[in-house]
Amino acid sequence: MNEDIRIHSWPCSYYLDTSKQWVSGRLSLTPVAIKFTADKTGELLVNFHLSAISEIKKESSNLIFSSLTILEKNTKHWFSSLQPNRNVVFNILEHFWREQLLSSQGAGAEAASLQSTKGKELTGLLTGSQKRLEDTAKVLHYQGEQFDNIMRGLNKIEGDMDVADRLLTELESPSWWPFSSKLWKAPLETKPKETATVSDSKNQEGIIIRIPVIITHRTDSNVKPGKLTLFASGLEISDCNSQVIHRFESRDIDDIRVHTPYEISVRQRFIGKPDTSYRLLSAKMPEAIPILEMQFSKKIQFLEDALGFAGASKSPQVDLGTSIWQA
Repeated sequence: MNEDIRIHSWPCSYYLDTSKQWVSGRLSLTPVAIKFTADKTGELLVNFHLSAISEIKKESSNLIFSSLTILEKNTKHWFSSLQPNRNVVFNILEHFWREQLLSSQGAGAEAASLQSTKGKELTGLLTGSQKRLEDTAKVLHYQGEQFDNIMRGLNKIEGDMDVADRLLTELESPSWWPFSSKLWKAPLETKPKETATVSDSKNQEGIIIRIPVIITHRTDSNVKPGKLTLFASGLEISDCNSQVIHRFESRDIDDIRVHTPYEISVRQRFIGKPDTSYRLLSAKMPEAIPILEMQFSKKIQFLEDALGFAGASKSPQVDLGTSIWQA
């Protein structure tokens, strides 16, 4: 993945210690680094790797203005007047910083992987192919269970039709017909067993992938961390306490938009009331997008900044542009 991809950019002010003044500009986040560019001069005043960060905190400058501080090695960087607000920027920066620390390779290994040998590249392709095959097997297994449930449902319908036919015969029979009680009891004894058989196999589905995400609902002025879980039957959005915020069944999803390799939006349309839409940002999103593309091939849409991601596995050097989710 290209290190120069800009995931997000926010207008803010940066305290320049050399001149003892605040400088207006834009704070930018890439997959492995944080940058600040001054508006007037266009000079790059801040540029360091996420792996070099020791701490990210919410503080106040002069006890009045809310600020965000980033401790990089022994240098403390101050950012204020963050838009849309400080909490949004803090949650996103902390998410990517934490995922960078949890990553086994880290920023240095990611940069070194760009110069890996052909043997390592082939090994990576084989590993990725194996994972895709495993995901496909899970989806096919669940679809097989769905077909089994459909067949059970058809058998149940056929049995119910047979019962209805016998009940109609019962109603048309004269009152002195000696076998009436047996005909009425037969369907009542078999129906609960059939219903139990279908319900027992209803919830037998496994998790394909689960990743941490930053969740935005309708407005970008409020974001919160959570989790995205992909099933063969749909996807589920939950908070940090594993409480379900919303679950989309596959048939309920109208479109999935890939804004960048790290950011997607999921929408369900309604008539006469607002759509249900969630925007999800994650450092692990590149692992989930291929699975979403496989499951929702007719509903997924790659926007301009993510057009190159669809073919990234074939051509690793792709310019993906910048994020369209601007503050």
